[in-house]
Amino acid sequence: MPAWNDPSLKAGTMVRAALWLVQEIGEGNTFTKEQLRAAFPKVAQADRRLRDLRDYGWVILTNAEDASLLAEDQRFAQAGVPVWDPAARRAAAPRKAVSAKEKQLAMSQDGYMCTICGISGGEPYPEDAHQTAVLSVTRRTTVLPDGHEETLLVTECKRCRAGSDGAPARADEVLAEIQMLDGSERRRLLRWIDRERRGSTALERAWNAYRRLPGQAREEIRSVLEG
Repeated sequence: MPAWNDPSLKAGTMVRAALWLVQEIGEGNTFTKEQLRAAFPKVAQADRRLRDLRDYGWVILTNAEDASLLAEDQRFAQAGVPVWDPAARRAAAPRKAVSAKEKQLAMSQDGYMCTICGISGGEPYPEDAHQTAVLSVTRRTTVLPDGHEETLLVTECKRCRAGSDGAPARADEVLAEIQMLDGSERRRLLRWIDRERRGSTALERAWNAYRRLPGQAREEIRSVLEG
């Protein structure tokens, strides 16, 4: 890996910014716009070149995604494609941008929720109220029921997208599992598909309502039930 500030390095600002993040900031740490400007004083749009790294799988959070950050702070959450390697950069070069119309259609089809974790845009993550979900539409290689492979659009939150292993979605395997269900289970699944939401039993509804209560209230309900 070359040094980010090596004067002999023939690379653009995006590549140098990636090296700077890895060598000077480190994954998980924060930096400010002022630090970025100081590192690249002669580059007018260094922040834009830094944002270009997101097209290569780099995760850089602002206070819009991480409420614990100040307006001038950003967090280098995860490195992506090693863009200083020309071969890796070419292989991962972003394809034609998804149009606004395509994004709107994909999000509508996915119920404006992440297809991996089910969170909605702007909703805080249950285990970290400081972070709110930001949805994006990405391309996913998908194996269709007939075995044909196609690249389709899918809605994901940035966190799930960053943690993806890149494996294709397998509609063929999903169908195979569904076909193993008995008749009543398949009819129930079809009702869920028609309603675009999973049904629930009275027991499941009671459990979910109980889990949403404060701890002390849960303890009082438990005492009543055990008494």
